[in-house]
Amino acid sequence: MKKSSSESKIVISEVMMPNQANVAGNIHGGEIMKLMDSAAYAAARKYAKSNVVTARVDELEFHLPIFVGDLVTCTAQVVFVGKSSMEVAVNVEVEDLECDSDYCKKRALSAFFTMVSLDKKGKPNLVPELILDTPEEINAFEEGKQRHENHKLKKY
Repeated sequence: MKKSSSESKIVISEVMMPNQANVAGNIHGGEIMKLMDSAAYAAARKYAKSNVVTARVDELEFHLPIFVGDLVTCTAQVVFVGKSSMEVAVNVEVEDLECDSDYCKKRALSAFFTMVSLDKKGKPNLVPELILDTPEEINAFEEGKQRHENHKLKKY
């Protein structure tokens, strides 16, 4: 079976609340990482049609701070698949909801989550082959493949 990358796309949004922040009003990085992990989980589960677990997080980059009252939007999409693993690109945009200009949305974080598909007994499960429709999808797949190969080399 084959599936398109776009079939896995998930968008999750949440307004940041005071209980998610430190005393300066900055949202804790762990709060955003949790939201990113949830988005990666949903995208991978939607793609694999099975339970999935997080195996690794790569290249987690904080580009901007996030504050109480900001709208955080996580977009997650499967960009590479192996036998039972999937790499999910997760991008986070932050938006000041009191801003009126066209530049209110900004990229705040990005990361690659490796998710593993599991069967009912908790064993790794084969995932569908990824259909690549655009040059961007092909490029993202090749970059994901390179990260996957690099991690395999580090193990041995």
